[in-house]
Amino acid sequence: MMQLPQHHKPSAHSCCSSWIRRSPPPSPPHKKPGGGGGRGRYACRLVPLLVLTVYSVVTVLRIPSSSLVVSTADSERVERREDLEALKTHLPSNQNSLEAREETPSVASLPCSAFISGEAGHGEGEGVLCCDRSHYRSDVCYLRGDVRTDPSTSSVLLYNAPRGSAAEKVRPYTRKFEDSIMSTIDEVTIQPVAGAYNASASASDGGTLRRRCDVRHPRGVPAVVFSTGGYTGNVYHEFSDGLIPLFVTAQRFAGEVVFVVLEYHYWWLGRYGAVLEQLTNYKVVDFRYDRRVHCFDEMIVGLRIHGELVVDPKLMPNGKSIKDFQALLHQGYSRTTSSASPPVPLPLAPPSRPCPRPAKPKLLIFIRKQNRVLLNLPHVVTACRRAGFAPHVMNLRRQTPLPVIHAALASADAMVAVHGAAVTHFLFMRPGSVLLQIVPVGLDWAADAFYGKPAQQLGLEYLEYKVAPEESSLAAEYGLNSTVVRTPWVISSRGWWEMKKVYMDRQNVTVNIKRFGELLRAARTHLKNTTACSKGAGGGATAALR
Repeated sequence: MMQLPQHHKPSAHSCCSSWIRRSPPPSPPHKKPGGGGGRGRYACRLVPLLVLTVYSVVTVLRIPSSSLVVSTADSERVERREDLEALKTHLPSNQNSLEAREETPSVASLPCSAFISGEAGHGEGEGVLCCDRSHYRSDVCYLRGDVRTDPSTSSVLLYNAPRGSAAEKVRPYTRKFEDSIMSTIDEVTIQPVAGAYNASASASDGGTLRRRCDVRHPRGVPAVVFSTGGYTGNVYHEFSDGLIPLFVTAQRFAGEVVFVVLEYHYWWLGRYGAVLEQLTNYKVVDFRYDRRVHCFDEMIVGLRIHGELVVDPKLMPNGKSIKDFQALLHQGYSRTTSSASPPVPLPLAPPSRPCPRPAKPKLLIFIRKQNRVLLNLPHVVTACRRAGFAPHVMNLRRQTPLPVIHAALASADAMVAVHGAAVTHFLFMRPGSVLLQIVPVGLDWAADAFYGKPAQQLGLEYLEYKVAPEESSLAAEYGLNSTVVRTPWVISSRGWWEMKKVYMDRQNVTVNIKRFGELLRAARTHLKNTTACSKGAGGGATAALR
């Protein structure tokens, strides 16, 4: 029987590959049928077809089904997708995932400062215990896990602590460099308890009983532990060593934080309660006298500090500055005496007034009673009037309410004060206002570091009146040409306490009214140019007259 031509009897393989290339042409009709040579030639034609078919099937399986049909509109997207595919690594996906996991920093590899500032996130599961002792002003420790207070031993217990953790001791106050005052601060022991312990086990069985929680604080609400001992009682230290570091440490929690206070003073809460209410939504815990066990899942022991009355935006996780702290003070203290009325905010920027200014700018003179007394105060008041100011004398006492001081300064245009703790109240002044500090002999550095630079950072115009040797009471006591008066650095080199004893505790001043009047006129000109004519607040240049 004659063999049919190949194109009359298509094979399954040729059909599957026909969309790639055509089948071979039919056999010539003059070839002999049935011969061995015919079968050999048929095999020769079949082998290439089989190879092409296998190649086609493999190719089809490798092409994604979504790319088999590409419209003209999709062609550009396909090309971009192919370009992106070409950029992918040749490693299998499981290896890629493994490498990504290995590159993610582990808890142990993160610096402690990252946990304290919140850069490491809250995290779950793995316990954390670390201390950052790198700052010369303060030690700060961080705990995460099952944290429980133990007031009876002035301790904090961390259960399921990381393996190998050691006990830490910290005095949560921001003057680490001053041994004499730090020795008076209560010490907190952070005691890690590794492993999972059975609450029913006894000590003889090698187990550890967990302290039962009397107060379980909400999950995600940490504790910040700090001391109000040390120099608390001096308004400068209350802000510089306490409230501002507390703002630096705790403001990122937006109120969802509990303050645990060592050496707690009720008068301190009464004086600064309006500030604390802006930082926490919870009651303050008295660590010493609250005998209950408070339980947290996160705790910071100690306060971060940037410097003297400073909030450095570069060191803050959200870029906050001293102006944000001032806004917090303003919000807390700008309340009317009537509890039925809502708080009325005072302007933080100088009000826009027509030029020339119709009223005399308000100037507050802060006076001292025991040391660094302004001996010719009546003449100073007269000089202020002659310079075009409306002077008001502020005789502060310890019991003077802060809202009263805040209201007076928030509405003032200028402030005059001899160097001392009361100058701290410049924090209540509006940007563009004038701070004029009278600097006694031997206190140049302290005046600039503690008040001058911070006032400029707040946007105030800062002016200095440097007391001449003959204007200091030390000239009458030690002699005008004495080392104490002429070369105060010699005394200061003997240490802070020697400098304080001579230049802060035993000195009064009598300013030269003519020279002082020149500074007052410079302050008046600044206010005319910035406040009255609304040319923008200054606050950069420091003027000094000798």
